[in-house]
Amino acid sequence: MQRYFINGFSKKTLFLTNIKPTMEAPLRILLVDDEPDILELVGYNLRQEGYAVYKAANGNEAISLAQKYHPHLILLDVMMPELNGIEACKLLRSLPGLEQVLIVFFTARNEEYSQLSGFEAGADDYITKPIKPKILLSKVKALLRRATTAATKNVLSFGTIQINTDNYQVHINGTTLDFPKKEFELLALLASDPDRIFHRNEILETVWGNDVVVGERTVDVHIRKIREKIGDELVTTIKGVGYRFIIPTHSL
Repeated sequence: MQRYFINGFSKKTLFLTNIKPTMEAPLRILLVDDEPDILELVGYNLRQEGYAVYKAANGNEAISLAQKYHPHLILLDVMMPELNGIEACKLLRSLPGLEQVLIVFFTARNEEYSQLSGFEAGADDYITKPIKPKILLSKVKALLRRATTAATKNVLSFGTIQINTDNYQVHINGTTLDFPKKEFELLALLASDPDRIFHRNEILETVWGNDVVVGERTVDVHIRKIREKIGDELVTTIKGVGYRFIIPTHSL
């Protein structure tokens, strides 16, 4: 059994930074991994930083605990018994009340197809093992900081389309569509300035930030999933450059 995360680190050296949640109640993190050492040591350090940590050894346990505790962030391994991380992520995204939870794959699988599968399943980010503990904690802090920042109350309205940036919902012809966080942020960014071409690098920096390293194909995956929900005509591709939101000229 390989130890991807903890080789060379003791509990003492894993107790690293002063990352404290800013909310009165501790932020909840669900850590899912079939490696007992990962659960113990990563969980230990997250608790030392002030987070409430729940641990699951497989996908089925993750589903049960997520429904019970409604975590703010789920750190999810891919290769697990009973129910793997990809399938667990898909199920989590389908459960009422968990559509907007941050799901981050934390795994030794670093192949491109594995990362794309993770994003297609609904993941917000993908962290590859091995990773230095300090960097992992920094990423967790950055992800949760963005997730807990209050959204500006606003509705972008285009005829029969309303994009509500307060509750992360899109309304088309009276039908409400719920979007995962990154998909919604990407759509809202494009719709914030219709007909403007947003370059890929600008999209990556605005939606994912400098704290997260993702490839350009991540944008493509999220655009495709947005189009599956709202249609192809609203978001156009500018080949080799980026994407643009087109104001509809007719009812959808």
